[in-house]
Amino acid sequence: MAKKTKAVFVCGDCGAEHPRWAGQCGGCGAWNTLKEVRLGTLGVGSDYSVGYAGSRPQVQWLSEVSLSQAARISTGVSEFDRVLGGGVVKGGVILLGGAPGAGKSTLLLQAVAAIASQDIAVLYVSGEESLPQIAERAHRLKLPTANIMMLAETSVQRICGVLDELNPQVLVIDSIQVMHNDDVESAPGTVSQVRESASYLTQYAKRQQVSVLMVGHVTKDQSLAGPMTLSHIVDTQVMLTATDDARFRVLRADKNRFGSVGELGFFVMDRLGLKEVKNPSALFLNRAEKPASGSVVTVLWEGTRPLLVEIQALVTNCQYGNPRRLAVGFEQNRLAMLLAILSRHGGIVTAQDEIYANVVGGIKVSETGSDLAILVGIVSSLKNQAIPLDMLFFGELGLGGEIRPVANGLARLNDAAKHGFKRAVVPKANQPKGRIDGLTIFPVATLPEALEVVAGF
Repeated sequence: MAKKTKAVFVCGDCGAEHPRWAGQCGGCGAWNTLKEVRLGTLGVGSDYSVGYAGSRPQVQWLSEVSLSQAARISTGVSEFDRVLGGGVVKGGVILLGGAPGAGKSTLLLQAVAAIASQDIAVLYVSGEESLPQIAERAHRLKLPTANIMMLAETSVQRICGVLDELNPQVLVIDSIQVMHNDDVESAPGTVSQVRESASYLTQYAKRQQVSVLMVGHVTKDQSLAGPMTLSHIVDTQVMLTATDDARFRVLRADKNRFGSVGELGFFVMDRLGLKEVKNPSALFLNRAEKPASGSVVTVLWEGTRPLLVEIQALVTNCQYGNPRRLAVGFEQNRLAMLLAILSRHGGIVTAQDEIYANVVGGIKVSETGSDLAILVGIVSSLKNQAIPLDMLFFGELGLGGEIRPVANGLARLNDAAKHGFKRAVVPKANQPKGRIDGLTIFPVATLPEALEVVAGF
């Protein structure tokens, strides 16, 4: 049977494919980054009607599709289960990314040890570390290792051959960047190899209902290495990062077909591995005993739970020609917009002052519910007026100076009351209908109203 080889030109920066060579990539605009990649040989006349499941596809009515909930396997790490949406889905593919030293292999080793203790067959495939290295780490972490099967291999075809013999329910690939597909004529780690290896393992997982957990590397800009299609192939993508002070590890779900996106899990690294943080708000609110100007507390909503964080602001006289504006933990452009709102609707001009704003603890704020707290912190530092320690703020600022409501306002207030806060300045639309024990609510509709409440303390 005649053979033909398919070749494409792939950008080494963004992974975009092109049918022919060009000097500039049409995807990212980079120059001289296209390289020829051969995707293997295909037999002319092959039967393409056979799907990845090993049988001909069958058409079903949508009303007849089963609505049974996907079975899940608990990892034994509650914070990991929370981020995944309740555990590992059978037949699901999870990609765990993170910088070197973040604790990816440690977290997976802890998880598979807990899974194996439930009499669930687990196969751990290592392509980077030797088996003695993994055994030494498990011994250091004092993990049970009797029921964990280990394999040192990088060929996805040979791995799937071993899977057919052992029939495990959970497979760990450490890492996907070193795996290779024998049908692809390129070196391991290239765009085509990463894509084809992940696709091969994903197809096997769907066909045999094996749960797959892959480790992924990151580039210097903290994005997953490899093609962008890697994120589309897997069912769930989670990232493990360290906070700015390296004390904590934050696990975030960037994609999840079986749960919520944006869910956070918090860990502390100690000599026995990653230890779960059950109450992260208590850690991020380690404040001084006396109130200080510029220090304000807000409550964020991350995934399915509230999170109390401290925002600090510093306003000082400009010593040079152009005042500096620096935001750490949230978007720089958002700070510039909030200062414009403060000048236009709050009557407070900061054009000649240097302003620094920081979210304590290395947390990255991605929602707009912290707008009011940021402005109150700036005003507090500018006027050298300390905000009471038992007072918090949340609300989104509109360009017209209005304070807009945020989602899950009642849950945020209940969590603040549990942590001992006595006063809360919130959007008028988030005012609870009932009374919250121990918490006094100050509903405000505009920025001037909020500043008036602050001036009274």
